[in-house]
Amino acid sequence: DDDEVEGEDEEDDEFAEAAGSDDELPIEKQARRLDKKAKKDQQLAEEEMKTNIEQAERFTLPSGQTVETIDRTAEDLAIVQIRIRENLNVLMNFKKYKDPERSRSEYVEFLKSDLAHYYGYSEFMMDKLMDLFPLSEIVEVLEANEVSRPLTVRTNTLRARRRDLAQALIQRGANVEPLGNWTKVGLVIFDTAVPIGATPEYLAGQYMIQSASSFLPVMALAPQPGERVLDMASAPGGKTSHIAALMKNTGFVLANDANKARTKSLVANLHRLGVTNAVVCNYDGRDFPKIMGGFDRVLLDAPCSGSGVVAKDSSVKTGKDEKDIQRCSHLQKELILAAIDSIDAKSKTGGYFVYSTCSIMVEENEWVVDFALKNRHVKLVNTNLDFGTPGFTSHKGKHFHPSMSLVRRFYPHTHNMDGFFVAKFKKISNDIKKAGSGEAPAAAGEDGDAKPAAAGAAKGAAPAAKSPAGGKKGGKPKGPHGKGGKNFGKGSPHKGSFNKGKGKGQQGGEAGAAPAQGEKPAQGGAAEGSGHDKKRGHHGGPKRPFKKFKKHEKKQ
Repeated sequence: DDDEVEGEDEEDDEFAEAAGSDDELPIEKQARRLDKKAKKDQQLAEEEMKTNIEQAERFTLPSGQTVETIDRTAEDLAIVQIRIRENLNVLMNFKKYKDPERSRSEYVEFLKSDLAHYYGYSEFMMDKLMDLFPLSEIVEVLEANEVSRPLTVRTNTLRARRRDLAQALIQRGANVEPLGNWTKVGLVIFDTAVPIGATPEYLAGQYMIQSASSFLPVMALAPQPGERVLDMASAPGGKTSHIAALMKNTGFVLANDANKARTKSLVANLHRLGVTNAVVCNYDGRDFPKIMGGFDRVLLDAPCSGSGVVAKDSSVKTGKDEKDIQRCSHLQKELILAAIDSIDAKSKTGGYFVYSTCSIMVEENEWVVDFALKNRHVKLVNTNLDFGTPGFTSHKGKHFHPSMSLVRRFYPHTHNMDGFFVAKFKKISNDIKKAGSGEAPAAAGEDGDAKPAAAGAAKGAAPAAKSPAGGKKGGKPKGPHGKGGKNFGKGSPHKGSFNKGKGKGQQGGEAGAAPAQGEKPAQGGAAEGSGHDKKRGHHGGPKRPFKKFKKHEKKQ
């Protein structure tokens, strides 16, 4: 039908040309012929384009022998890019364009190899990314990791207002705009004529240079004036100073960092920003319940693999493997239990805990959160962040708690900020879940980690190989509780404590922490220095020495 219509159009044109040939000027006749030629050229171009598209859709997957002979070092990246696009086109319409003799997995493996070569990732990292994102998004994710995020600053409300700060920076030649509707203190700087880290406003402490994603954990924590707050991994001080600003320099903020060298920048920033309600300390976060407890809120921005900040650190592309991820995951499990144990569930205003990482790996995020839900009396609550992607409730056959949809993930390609993860907990009880109650963590092998002690772990997820009797490896528990520690978890939550009393360990004596001011030590637990005192021999020994020590406690 189309051919007939085209034929009729041509006949009409020829008839019109013949009819008007006598009346038209030579230039008009030439114009008519040129129009006719242009129309034919356009038709030929469209037909050629259709042919090229069909050829591209008929992407032929190289054989295994051909793939082995490809020299990746000498291969033209432009050819690789075209091949990636064609392969993705086949995978998006696999039923229509597939080769009947080749499986989908072969196409995916070849695509993974091309993507790893083109963007410079290791095979391990590319596997992880392709497990997290659908094929329709994977190129967008990788492209976003090649672009730096915008420079952002947070207005220090202790010393300035955002409007005044923006005007001051604009007068100094900076192109400044509000960061977004989700924050009232953020500014994004597109270009500047002066170094943003050396302006008089910066030196006066009116703002802090920090990524947009690092605003999120503190916004989720929502600290209130007058509270006691712990920032367990605080250097260089962006989140700590944000907490202090929200608390209006009231209450008490304990800023801890395990790296002593990094505390120098932490102290310097707190002084520059005018924070007066913070104390800086240098402890291993896993020991924190023994150092101090009873906090209203705790923030743990845990050490991680950095898989969400590839744009800042390109070494992540090839420098991480399965052991690194599992090592980070194990440390995070220890820290998250220590952080939860440092919170007072009876706090009138708080009892909240926020866990965050700059990683997008499930092993460092949902796995760790699920581990905490199984080992402590906590529940997930809404982060109150209006945007972000919900967390995974299942991944690669592993199912997590249904409330995992309350956590939030942030990605560079969708939110234009560093990859980030935020989860908010509410502590329900200061008790520690009993071992063997059906709420214990999964056995080794299920989550790729050693099975930690479910109850009484002073540092969090202590390896199961560690005997509860005195904390010595290979040792058997002594005393009236016999083999295996019969009443483990019923008494003091100290590691190695085997108090036979019926009372359950309270937060005041949790993991060796001193009781809060005005409180008595927990009935089933013990105050600082008890329950693990080798001089008194309290490792599940006779009752008499323990009773004497309880009298000594009451006198204190």
